[in-house]
Amino acid sequence: MLIDTHCHLDMLDLTPYNQDLNAAIDAAYHQGVRQMLSISVDLNKMDTVLGFTKRNGVYASCGVHPLQSDGLITDDLVLRQYAKHPKVIAIGETGLDYFYEASEQAHEAQKVSFMHHLQTAGELGLPVIVHTRNAKEDTLSLIKQYGNSDAAGVLHCFTEDYEMAKAALDENYLISISGIVTFKTATDLKETVRKLPLDALIIETDSPYLAPVPYRGKKNEPKYVSEVAQYVADLKGIRYEALLEATAANFHRVFAKANPQHQLLLGTE
Repeated sequence: MLIDTHCHLDMLDLTPYNQDLNAAIDAAYHQGVRQMLSISVDLNKMDTVLGFTKRNGVYASCGVHPLQSDGLITDDLVLRQYAKHPKVIAIGETGLDYFYEASEQAHEAQKVSFMHHLQTAGELGLPVIVHTRNAKEDTLSLIKQYGNSDAAGVLHCFTEDYEMAKAALDENYLISISGIVTFKTATDLKETVRKLPLDALIIETDSPYLAPVPYRGKKNEPKYVSEVAQYVADLKGIRYEALLEATAANFHRVFAKANPQHQLLLGTE
């Protein structure tokens, strides 16, 4: 099964589809996509994200991106409220981003928010979707201190080194590969993908960002996850179908609230 494990349906450029999100999802279906996870980055928009899950095969997460400075989590009540929804299958996108935010005060606020996400996820038995950039040591430290390795999670849109990937695997995390792996400059990431065991990997678009080659420079969308899948399969030296089978099994093992039988259908239902 082909799954886009990380997309932002509320941010897609729907111009090619006459502003019809269902048409964009149908386009993904025609490329073989059967499930997708729409990621929350701002709880003020959570009701919109939940609305997408009315369609079969579409799931959601609940969380606040570390760069969403005005809405960072300071307690876990609102996360718990949204996590009760039957199609909310993960907590996040959360984590640490020191690349775009340099101040120590901002870093501390991110850490507090990340801690609450980790603790809530662990207590509810849900996986955590982690964004990390230029914050390797703090990210791993907080995962080890506040996370629950039984519920675990994923380092999404992974661009860090092999050592960080290995450390995440020790905490039962998956490593999610985006279209970045197709970029010519991503030599270290390609080597990391070759080294990682197949049971550690899932794939994503992070759409509307980071469209893979040959669509680089265009707005990304869920249908392009097939390009990521093919590229990763080639790096691993396995058949495309084998890559899909393995990554889907990995996703459903960790994101256990997602039902493999509930898949996309054409149209709105």
